[in-house]
Amino acid sequence: MKLFPLCGLLSLVVAGNVVGAPLRLKSDSSAGAEKAAAGATSAPKAPAKPKWQSLFDGKTLSGWSGLADHWKVEQGALTGYTSAENPLKNNTFLVWTNGTVGNFELRFKYRIFNGNSGLQYRSKLVDAEKFIVGGYQADFEAGKTYSGILYEERGRGILAERGQRTLVKDANGQTKVQVLGKLAESADLQAAIRHEDWNEYHIVAKGNHLMHFINNRMTIDVVDQQDAKAAKDGVLAFQIHVGPPMLVQFRDVELLSLP
Repeated sequence: MKLFPLCGLLSLVVAGNVVGAPLRLKSDSSAGAEKAAAGATSAPKAPAKPKWQSLFDGKTLSGWSGLADHWKVEQGALTGYTSAENPLKNNTFLVWTNGTVGNFELRFKYRIFNGNSGLQYRSKLVDAEKFIVGGYQADFEAGKTYSGILYEERGRGILAERGQRTLVKDANGQTKVQVLGKLAESADLQAAIRHEDWNEYHIVAKGNHLMHFINNRMTIDVVDQQDAKAAKDGVLAFQIHVGPPMLVQFRDVELLSLP
């Protein structure tokens, strides 16, 4: 067997004459071209999905403001209450202080013992000292009639009763509510609401189109075309109502901003 000096073996390897396929040396330009080609065929990244924002930490009133003797955190829930010894003279609200809402989805869980309550959205703080708010309200109550309706607090009143699809428009400076159809029987929607137990409310507001859902059942569907009065942006706030002693609780409050 013929022996090759070590330097000769290395020269043969470089020349591609030793066992196996010839050694291929890539230039910088060819390597860059391959990377570019690989990048051109890869799928584009999908845009990030909007994220739900939690508005309540489950422990404190951080981010919320209201009358100290009517709001607290109890059992991991925002809790509003009145009593015979501490009644209300006006409806009052717990106001979210970290921003306003325009186009959005909001979901929360609630339970109520006596009385009437609701969530204000795209609303105005009318009296900052007494925390009085006016505007769109997703209504609910301990009774059997109003849960799920669209009511405008300190404004145009009921814009859709439960189970209605309505068009709100201007008629010579007056508000006209036109009923376009029925979503479901009011009694059937009420039957799906758990008395003195947790229920889930879901609100969608996109432009002048407003929808309410309780426990995944649509309760109202409204298009508000009365442009001079249809709010496009405003505060969020939970209500406690004048009247007999009541207690209402909220938890799992989440906001999704929409374009």
